[in-house]
Amino acid sequence: MKMEQVSKNCFAVLNQKNRMCDANSGLINLGGGVVIDTQSDLSHARQMIELFGRVWSGMPRRVINTHEDGDHVWGNQLFHNAEIIAHRAVPGRMPHVADPRESQKLLNGAGLVFSRLILRVLHPGVLAIAMQLRQDYDFNDIKLALPTTLFDERHELNLDGTEVDLIYVGPCHQVGDTIIHVPAERVLFAGDVIFRQCAPIGWAGTYEKWLKVLDLIIWLDPDVIVPGHGPVCGIEGAMEMKAYFEYIYEESRRCFDRGLTVMEASRRIDLGPYAQWHGPARLYTNVERAYREFRNEPVDASWDLAKTFDAIYRVAKAKGIEVEF
Repeated sequence: MKMEQVSKNCFAVLNQKNRMCDANSGLINLGGGVVIDTQSDLSHARQMIELFGRVWSGMPRRVINTHEDGDHVWGNQLFHNAEIIAHRAVPGRMPHVADPRESQKLLNGAGLVFSRLILRVLHPGVLAIAMQLRQDYDFNDIKLALPTTLFDERHELNLDGTEVDLIYVGPCHQVGDTIIHVPAERVLFAGDVIFRQCAPIGWAGTYEKWLKVLDLIIWLDPDVIVPGHGPVCGIEGAMEMKAYFEYIYEESRRCFDRGLTVMEASRRIDLGPYAQWHGPARLYTNVERAYREFRNEPVDASWDLAKTFDAIYRVAKAKGIEVEF
């Protein structure tokens, strides 16, 4: 984990492995301090606080959650007196999609010989992601601290005269997706609307919506984008994400029209330059999303996470690439 100053008053804390749960956080060091996203567990959240503490004086007055996933909200509880801000959908969804007990149960199970043997047979992908997460994370003692300041479409902060715009763009990666724009410093905190140098996963939105959001970010033309995952970038990060989605969507359409299953399509589609990204076999989730659209299925249809992680595992094995989430 490292801290990077991205403008006069904006900073980022970056998780450099860039795998599942390796989320980034941001700091706007004005108006008493605003932290953007609070990491995946208490240990990482404390490391983030220590790094940001090099430039702020005292704990920040505000926290913004860009969306409801656990890797962006599980450090909230350490900001005892802070105002926690998010889109209106976030507090209702956090207990369902960010229940730390489920994640801890998974990691504990993977640490037991008998459970590990069962998982290896029944759900090898679940075992693989659990073993990966056990390398870096401990979800013990996490208690959900829900946002209390909620907004619908936009929310504006005035930080010592500097305007900060919270813009709701979901559902996209998740239902509550929000981007944070600091126009005077030409910085944008993108949350998981942008994954950088790692394959994205879209749990809740559509290709059309995500592409429109990426076009909005390009139109806002920030000098610096802090993505939800991966290294800091400029608008080229949004352009690369857009190119990835357009490519996967077109390839998925060809496979769908030929009658291939999602798994057959995922094995067949050439990863091209995206093979060098972290977690390339997450491709499966993006093909599945495309197929759901082709079948006119509900956008908010639920995901079977065990089946999804097993499928990512099988795609990686079929392509002869590292199993990485």
